[in-house]
Amino acid sequence: MASINDLPNNILLELFSLVPARQLLLHCRPVCSLWRDLIDLVSLWKLKCQREGFIPKKWGQPVSDWKVFYFLCSLRRNLIRNPCAEEGFEFWTLDVNGGDEWKVEDLPGDHGRVFPNSHVKKYFVTSYYTCLKSQLVDLKAEGYWEELMDRTRPDIVVKDWFAARQDCGCKYQVCVQLLSSGHVPLGTFQPDPVAIQQWSDAKWREVSHTFSNYPPGVRYIWFQHGGVDTHYWAGWYGPRVTNSSITIGPELT
Repeated sequence: MASINDLPNNILLELFSLVPARQLLLHCRPVCSLWRDLIDLVSLWKLKCQREGFIPKKWGQPVSDWKVFYFLCSLRRNLIRNPCAEEGFEFWTLDVNGGDEWKVEDLPGDHGRVFPNSHVKKYFVTSYYTCLKSQLVDLKAEGYWEELMDRTRPDIVVKDWFAARQDCGCKYQVCVQLLSSGHVPLGTFQPDPVAIQQWSDAKWREVSHTFSNYPPGVRYIWFQHGGVDTHYWAGWYGPRVTNSSITIGPELT
């Protein structure tokens, strides 16, 4: 009786490229030595990357491990939930809620500017006493298993956008920490607060940082941002923030 293993290896590779990656590793790879060797081939994982649109067919950039590259690409997304205030304050912890407290407003807002990305419609805005909010990202819950993070230590890219009202000065701040399972900081990004003077251009500004070569053991990412207006006016005259993001892995174009 004919067996599937009688098919040419290139046909088997084509078939394997259509199987979900986790099923390949958990259920197909242990079947026999032939399947194990084929599933471990670089060419299979490169083909899967092409099939799923992670890379074009003519891809010239070097990749050290195509299997890891595939999984990082498949997991890649913004790990910040509700980054643009479309769901109010859902998923955010309001750590400090001073003055007239945090508020959500529609872009461009009074004395504001249009956001560079037309898909962003709302922003969070602070008040006359400090307002800070945060999210804690559980990497294992998001699909990044411990061995992947500890052996590969992929780049972790953090971005945030902030702006002032034109008619009021303000101070913006951000802090991001890579945390161990016991919530011990293993890496910190905390630039000096940004002070914007009254009658500024009110343009949206992006702040960005990439964590690379960090220690093994990262299990959580803590993101906090906010600020205060510097004129202490009642209402919502502090910095505006939106479109925050945390992404892990290769930058795909």
